[in-house]
Amino acid sequence: MDISLWRRQMTRRAAMYGAATALATPALAAECQIGPPAHPKGPLVFLNYDQVELDAAYDQLSYAPTLVQILKRFESNSKATRRRLGEPDRVSYGPTEIEKLDVFKTKRSNAPIFIFIHGGAWRVERAKDSAFFAEMFVAAGAHYVVPDFAWVQEVQGNLLPLADQVRRATAWVYKNAATFGGDAERIYIGGHSSGGHLAGVALTTDWRSDFGLPDDLIKGGICISGMFDLRAPRLSARSSYVKFTDEMEDALSPQRHVDRLRTPILLAYGTNETPEFQRQSRDFAAAVQAKGRPVQLLVGENYNHFEMRETLASPFGVAGRAVLEQMKLSLG
Repeated sequence: MDISLWRRQMTRRAAMYGAATALATPALAAECQIGPPAHPKGPLVFLNYDQVELDAAYDQLSYAPTLVQILKRFESNSKATRRRLGEPDRVSYGPTEIEKLDVFKTKRSNAPIFIFIHGGAWRVERAKDSAFFAEMFVAAGAHYVVPDFAWVQEVQGNLLPLADQVRRATAWVYKNAATFGGDAERIYIGGHSSGGHLAGVALTTDWRSDFGLPDDLIKGGICISGMFDLRAPRLSARSSYVKFTDEMEDALSPQRHVDRLRTPILLAYGTNETPEFQRQSRDFAAAVQAKGRPVQLLVGENYNHFEMRETLASPFGVAGRAVLEQMKLSLG
């Protein structure tokens, strides 16, 4: 994980929000201000948010002051997992250097597969940073797959290539499952944050029309702390590095394409997340329910955005327990 990149970004934001002291001194985290700074209310930009509030609602630093420590934990736990399980198979799913995926294999033959789409605001993190989830899935009898894909700043601020890579990685897993002992009829997908968004895009893909694959290629999914309609992110400070267009906003807003959803979906968020990340999951759940599709909304009491991600690594965590139930797996 490029923690230095995260740190540089957070240092700039910390200066803006006056939170540098809290970041430098973890012991003060409990005393940190959560949310945007006090300021004169400006013109409304989206719902009841002015620009400062909307920017903060899509900036996790404003609501997770111990972010650096949590990211370091992701890194150390992923290294520990690779030591215990061994290095994953590294396989190409496309022609470019970044289009590779990590496969952690279970010992069970013809096993189900869980594909995880990592987060990182579409612009940081790699597959290796999400290895720490593998142990739970492998122990429960499932293969764990994490694809790498481009960062948005590497493709001129365009999210469409990222979505295309995630879709092609998923299609590769379906077509090649047997090569690593996987069951192509039991593929599940999940993601966190911007990865939760991209997992939502995969779940609302027209697989038959776009790839000539079964409509129900994915048998279940979980989107943790994701974004499902890009209107608000487009109006936020994220537009400084994502070059949103009308086409991109519509095509990559899963909430607008619920009619394509062919599988049960789990949506999860924490009560200590930004108000927008909470609303995005609630609104998507309501849209799915309104279409008569199976959906379960999971609320992690007292978890922030990054702590919710960690719950996927434990069979007793909010997300981990739900996914194992969805996949009909257990550690017992």
